[in-house]
Amino acid sequence: MSTITLTTWSLEMTSPADLVPAAPAGPEISVVRSEVPSPEFSRFLYASVGGDIHWTDRLSLTRAQWVEQLDRPGVETWVAYDRGTPAGYVELDPQDDGVVEIMYFGLLPDFRGRRIGGHLLTVGVERAWDLASRWPQRAATPPGWVDTGSPDGPPAVAYKHRRCDIHK
Repeated sequence: MSTITLTTWSLEMTSPADLVPAAPAGPEISVVRSEVPSPEFSRFLYASVGGDIHWTDRLSLTRAQWVEQLDRPGVETWVAYDRGTPAGYVELDPQDDGVVEIMYFGLLPDFRGRRIGGHLLTVGVERAWDLASRWPQRAATPPGWVDTGSPDGPPAVAYKHRRCDIHK
């Protein structure tokens, strides 16, 4: 059995003013909230984005467990589309203490390196900051979180580090 060494960084943003927005990805790219929780679609996104970078924590979930994860108040999935084709996603998960965590974020392999990820992360961070306007019962407050790990690849790690402060 082979082992993989994983380094994880927890990044935090304590003010919406700290966001350094990426350039828009172009008119063919749209980012849309998936308003109807769909375990099948979310599993597709998770497996497609994370397959080659060894995301495994959700692969064994049953459909009922996916529903439980996605149907909690305030959990949101925002999907980037390239001319109608899913290119990546960001999943927001508000915590009980008011922190909004970017639980999952990434692009399908064929869409990496096309300046979509920065735009998607910008939209995800903006939606994390205004989540409470859509879910008043969650009363989301700063800081916002995103974890990144060494399998994400150098461009993704560097990009996330430029846009968030490393949480100590």
